[in-house]
Amino acid sequence: MNNYTPDENRYQKMKYRRCGESGIVLPEISFGLWQNFGSQANLDNCTEMIRYAFDNGITHFDLANNYGPPAGNAEEMFGYILRKNPLIKREEIIISTKAGHEMWTGPYGDGSSRKMLFTSLNQSLKRMGLDYVDIFYSHRYDGITPIEETMQALVDIVRSGKALYVGISKYPAKEAQYAYDYLKHRDVRCLIYQGRYNMFNREPENEIIDLANKNGAGFIAFSPLAQGILTDKYINGIPANSRMSRDGFLKKEILTYALVGKIRDLNAIAAKREQSLAQMALCWTLRDPEVTSVIAGASSLNQLRDNIKSVENTSFGKEELQIIDSILKE
Repeated sequence: MNNYTPDENRYQKMKYRRCGESGIVLPEISFGLWQNFGSQANLDNCTEMIRYAFDNGITHFDLANNYGPPAGNAEEMFGYILRKNPLIKREEIIISTKAGHEMWTGPYGDGSSRKMLFTSLNQSLKRMGLDYVDIFYSHRYDGITPIEETMQALVDIVRSGKALYVGISKYPAKEAQYAYDYLKHRDVRCLIYQGRYNMFNREPENEIIDLANKNGAGFIAFSPLAQGILTDKYINGIPANSRMSRDGFLKKEILTYALVGKIRDLNAIAAKREQSLAQMALCWTLRDPEVTSVIAGASSLNQLRDNIKSVENTSFGKEELQIIDSILKE
């Protein structure tokens, strides 16, 4: 595990898209560390996945202060892996983190206040052993903190050198537009919007993706596989040790007869494309050129390998898309 040398051809293995009107490109597949780098995760397995991702051209690693579980553990493990693998050079990767959801007890450990954002980012940098992150997100609009306070905190974070760029995540359209305008007028433009987007959640198509594009920001999709529903994992029930079996964010009640039917129909289309359902779902999210990247998580090297392979065939025929739309609308 300690004799690691990166693949010299790694950047030929991935496709990249420009992030809005910036000078940054992101890989079509970014690696998210939401639920698979917690205290129960195996360090060797996590190390192997980070190395494999880097060896295959994934240059963007997406984290947040509360990723784990427990909260903070993903950042600690990621930082440890980077320190033990110095040939994964800091200048060759984009590291993003976020703050805005509950992180610690008390009145200042939740929300989008200036105190919360600065304190949380300082903690994140310490956990990862970094001087700065490339992208720092306001993880949500909390509906309480004046948006001017949150945006000014992002401006000052960039000017402090603790983040190179800032982004927003899960903001409603009205507040997102205000954020874009506020940041632009202070010469700290919003680099990117992160939103939940997949075959079963197409809400960003209504306004959010277009709004990001009009304001020169990229759009990056999280949960492109709907936490594993858009795979063949649940076609024949709920497997033991699956995310749904743990009854966490993914509830068993959503796996209805109708939903399983859609999954099976989509899986049949993927088979005709000689792809897994997961690969097709990732490609479907990337079918829109205004989508900069998708954040795919993985709990094993095989899952990560399968996700990365999806970039080999990201095109769809008109008839394919019509059939998929008819399935999703049933």
